[in-house]
Amino acid sequence: MVEVRPAAPGDGAGIAAVYAASLPWLVKTARGVEAELSPGTGRLVLVAAEADTIVGFGNVFRPDPAEDAPRVRIAAHVAPQHRGRGIGRTLAAEVERIGTEFGAASLLTVVDDAAAARRFAERRGFVIDRPMSQSRARLADSPDPVDPPAGLRLTTYDELDPRQVWDATAAVVAGDPSGLSHAPPYEDWLETDWNYPDLRRDLSVAVLDGDRVASFVTTTADPDRRVIWSNLTGTVAAYRGRGLAKVVKSHALRRAHAAGLETAFTGNDADNRPMLAVNRWLGYRPAGSAWTAGKVLR
Repeated sequence: MVEVRPAAPGDGAGIAAVYAASLPWLVKTARGVEAELSPGTGRLVLVAAEADTIVGFGNVFRPDPAEDAPRVRIAAHVAPQHRGRGIGRTLAAEVERIGTEFGAASLLTVVDDAAAARRFAERRGFVIDRPMSQSRARLADSPDPVDPPAGLRLTTYDELDPRQVWDATAAVVAGDPSGLSHAPPYEDWLETDWNYPDLRRDLSVAVLDGDRVASFVTTTADPDRRVIWSNLTGTVAAYRGRGLAKVVKSHALRRAHAAGLETAFTGNDADNRPMLAVNRWLGYRPAGSAWTAGKVLR
């Protein structure tokens, strides 16, 4: 019998195994997932458990209390070998219920491009919206890094104050056409992002103009699988059009390869042509596709 319950300490390894089976391009180690189960991390996590085995999980991202009509992001995933048993329906119903309790005016999720996944979402009242892409690059094949323009300086997160990174993140997230990027309040971001166990500050690269972060890429890594994920690449509006995304990301990939990692993954809104062009130059090739999907509640 499968039980859906709130995730508890110690569930991280089981949830990470479902991530690896269902969403292999993401970096989600057991240690990283365990950190996401801590109170105050901005999400509520559910698991579907059969005896002592976690076969699926769900996330509900808590909205900003200041929002009048929040769009709440949710997710429900089941390990491939356990699909077709109604577990996904149970998880989806529960994360939708909790999202509604959080005051959601609408729900946002990501749906795999498989026809069965799209039908599942549409039966639950979601409207398929924007195309997404996942890409893979072999780090050994990445091109030589590009130097920053004159007057700008390259650095890593190791050398930055977290406030510098948060300021740049907050300045760019609204420009993500998928709507999936966000910048929580600074103190929350410190806990959920800056202190996230899978973050590699030595592989996260920024270009500085004086003390201001002009462009950056945040990198998480799983050394056991030898993979990295580019969590967010952004350039502050005043510095766009100067190739800075190519600068930060090319240096991040080179540093990751030097650190013994082998494969880079990233995801993009399929209409984000500038970033897709940078990724093609870096050697990324398609690894999967998905869609954002929304459901209006009120």
